[in-house]
Amino acid sequence: MNKGLKNCKKDFPLLSRQVNHQPLVYLDNAATTQKPQAVIQRIVDFYQQSNANVHRSVNTLSLQATEQYEQARSKVQHWIKAAKPQEIIFTRGATEAVNFIASTYGADHIQAQDEIVVTVAEHHSNLVPWQQLAKACGAQLKYIKVDAQGHLDLQDAAQKITARTKIVACTQVSNVLGTIFPLKQIAALAHQQGAIVIGDGSQAVPVMAVNVQDLDVDFYVFSGHKMLGPSGIGVLYGKEALLQALTPYQYGGEMINEVDWEDSTFSELPSRLEAGTPNIEGAIGLGAAIDYLDQLSIRAVTQYEQKLMQYLLPQLQALDDVQLLGSEDWTQRTGIVSLNLGNIHPHDVATVLDFQGIEVRAGHHCAQPLMRFFNVTATVRASFYIYNTKEDIDRFVAALKMAKEFFEQ
Repeated sequence: MNKGLKNCKKDFPLLSRQVNHQPLVYLDNAATTQKPQAVIQRIVDFYQQSNANVHRSVNTLSLQATEQYEQARSKVQHWIKAAKPQEIIFTRGATEAVNFIASTYGADHIQAQDEIVVTVAEHHSNLVPWQQLAKACGAQLKYIKVDAQGHLDLQDAAQKITARTKIVACTQVSNVLGTIFPLKQIAALAHQQGAIVIGDGSQAVPVMAVNVQDLDVDFYVFSGHKMLGPSGIGVLYGKEALLQALTPYQYGGEMINEVDWEDSTFSELPSRLEAGTPNIEGAIGLGAAIDYLDQLSIRAVTQYEQKLMQYLLPQLQALDDVQLLGSEDWTQRTGIVSLNLGNIHPHDVATVLDFQGIEVRAGHHCAQPLMRFFNVTATVRASFYIYNTKEDIDRFVAALKMAKEFFEQ
């Protein structure tokens, strides 16, 4: 069912407020998205009608909570086209999911002289865990470059991924550049050398159709709060055989099968990798976010973001003294743009925009190696989503012009 994107902004209560006496234009969606009333209400309904722990009791409330929690898992499975619901492990977010893999699969498989390959565009959450693992094990960390337009260099990838490579970690969409990376080709290169692949879908899953089986990634991670869901809920997808072989990340609670004086046995997937009481309402809220996006259709979301970029990019390119990072081809990127405005510090630009009710982000965006690669210390990042409009773009561009005029006086 396609609900249609027209006027969906009214579904988001926070977007009706003012900031600094100006109508709010929210352009920090790569950091977190706003929540539609349907998601907010779904969480309220759970607390008011079904609040109980899951999997542990035969009482009515617990059975209802368990059913809703597992329904959310099935929704995630279908959203990313996983083969089975037990391949979906709920975490606190993408960061915990990557640390999960590094602390289990990584610790069990990486040895001295092995290689771990990442891209220069990785978010710190998909870089620092591998950096620390390499240091702890005596492995080598290698970086795949991007070109001047922010496209991943597949030739460099083919050279960097060797027979010594055991893990390749690659984002599907850069949180700084908005560029779509060829994750499927990276997975093929890695598998040719016997390595596993971890895909970071944090910026991809909210805006484009994802099929983890077609991508042939071994693990895939993302966060709920970047796709209209609540904070504190994330997803680790893994191929069933790989998940089954993992040493549990944490112990206790529902992941236990039987405990004796000296030893314990553990449950089957997915419970064996979800210790303790989970974020039940977070998972249910994520399921509601998927329902909302499914009504819009993910194809319509992709097309809408591309239309916004098709409208925005020429206007930015026409501005004097603007350094725009990433691809100039709107078909090769999502709704994320990072730029610098002359010699004006990004924080100053962001402050001027905030005075006008326009919320962007300024800084290194948890991607300092990429900043160094492009020889900048920070950028202004504006990230667009389904509730943003051409009118929002007009206000954003006008505010950039005003900032430039203000600081050049």
